[in-house]
Amino acid sequence: MKSFRKLLDNRNSLCISLTKFYSAEKKVTPTKPKQPVDPRRIFKVYRFGGILSKEKPKMVNYDLDVSKCGRMVLDALIKIKDMDPTLVFRRSCREGICGSCAINLQGSNCLACITPIPPDKVITILPIPHMYVIRDLVVDMTHFFDAYNSIRPYLIRLNKGPIGKYQYAQSINDNAKLVGLYECVLCSCCSTACPSYWWNGRRFMGPATLLHAYRWIIDSRDEDTEQRLHELRDDFKAFRCHTILNCTLACPKGLHPGLAIAKLKRLISGLDKKPLSEINAMVHSEPASKV
Repeated sequence: MKSFRKLLDNRNSLCISLTKFYSAEKKVTPTKPKQPVDPRRIFKVYRFGGILSKEKPKMVNYDLDVSKCGRMVLDALIKIKDMDPTLVFRRSCREGICGSCAINLQGSNCLACITPIPPDKVITILPIPHMYVIRDLVVDMTHFFDAYNSIRPYLIRLNKGPIGKYQYAQSINDNAKLVGLYECVLCSCCSTACPSYWWNGRRFMGPATLLHAYRWIIDSRDEDTEQRLHELRDDFKAFRCHTILNCTLACPKGLHPGLAIAKLKRLISGLDKKPLSEINAMVHSEPASKV
């Protein structure tokens, strides 16, 4: 009985102390007011008139008040173009979807439209590296897209028919394997940040192309897996990737090209096999319904 009373007293004292703790007013320490940041920035932008011009590449400084433009680097570039109409750069969607506004900002590749203006006083903007510069921030993407087109980035079916006649079904689990692959916008931020692509750019396909190669190989609806893998069995096309992972750090969409390339290598070398499709891709098409 005494032990029960002692336990009850302890419980009551605990409840009282908790009540006092939560009812007591907490002291709020006053926060120091933030010092105002100078809105004026100096943008050092790469300028080059092109191969046909006789001028040499140079860096031009632009003094810009960033409080009078949008928050993103692309907004600053548009404002600079208002100041100097001769500045040339690519842009289109302004939403990180088209991939055309890739630049090198403060030494790192990014998409200008979805990258906030850095707080640094001096901001350096260059074209993406390892690319021939056509003019100013516009680079020649011909070699990059030639490599991309070589992997045949589209579904290949054995039963070829009129375009649009069939719909090819895919299970939810099979479709989930494409997440983290199809979001690539081909901005080439990853490829131009890859040292292996710098060293072996003519034969090594680069992270973006290999990510898309894995995307089409792993697609359960594609029926040309063996030929795709056969075309990648080369010392340079995929296996010049040394897992440096600059591609993953540089990707503005948060994708992991290095992981996709690692899985692709295992498929090429025969260590892994492409999983079987969970459902027949033609289950909702006319030929399948007649069976």
